[in-house]
Amino acid sequence: MLEIKNLKKSYFEAQKEIEIFENLNITFEQKTKNIILGSSGSGKSTFLNLISSLDNPNSGKILFNGVDICSLNESQKTLYRRKNIGFIFQFFNLIPTLSVKENIFLPLELNGLLNDEYRTYVLSLLDNVGLLDRLETMPENLSGGQQQRVAIVRALAHKPKLIIADEPTGNLDLETASNIIKIIVSLIDETNTTLIIATHDKKLQDIADNVYSVEHKSLIKVQNSASL
Repeated sequence: MLEIKNLKKSYFEAQKEIEIFENLNITFEQKTKNIILGSSGSGKSTFLNLISSLDNPNSGKILFNGVDICSLNESQKTLYRRKNIGFIFQFFNLIPTLSVKENIFLPLELNGLLNDEYRTYVLSLLDNVGLLDRLETMPENLSGGQQQRVAIVRALAHKPKLIIADEPTGNLDLETASNIIKIIVSLIDETNTTLIIATHDKKLQDIADNVYSVEHKSLIKVQNSASL
């Protein structure tokens, strides 16, 4: 589903070129759960920004279902993200002036999908994460774990092909983080969505089909959990 060919990414800092990736080649198959491990500043978030077309490589191709997203114009990139990708962030990124329902329905409205079918689907997701009774609640009145559950439902609401999660448990306590990962895995399996998580937390590799580490300006496969 996602194929990266000969990718190079660098930036300049104090007139010095800092290379993040050099000649990166990797493929992510459909319906797989993938973990990218690395310390802060290693390039994990840069990689997520590249595959979501929020950033551009210096050279190389990023093929999503055969289409090189690097060749798209900005309007096309926005549509690519809006249609194909769901995002889960460390700090939830809920809009504070919108209720739970409004936060989740927003991506549906942007995609022209705010109809009875998708409304029913969203309500079923909220029921799955135990928040069906909090539709009108504002984010400030939810716990961190509850806000992240809303963010997960929002990411899945438009039935994306790919979920990108950047340190999704980084702002949660250990028990809540464990519960959030179980919810993500359950919903990903249920919806047959591809998942790519960037994290420094090595414990998350237990849920993955493939685990990679950011090393030597590349992504090195370190484990295939499904084969253990």
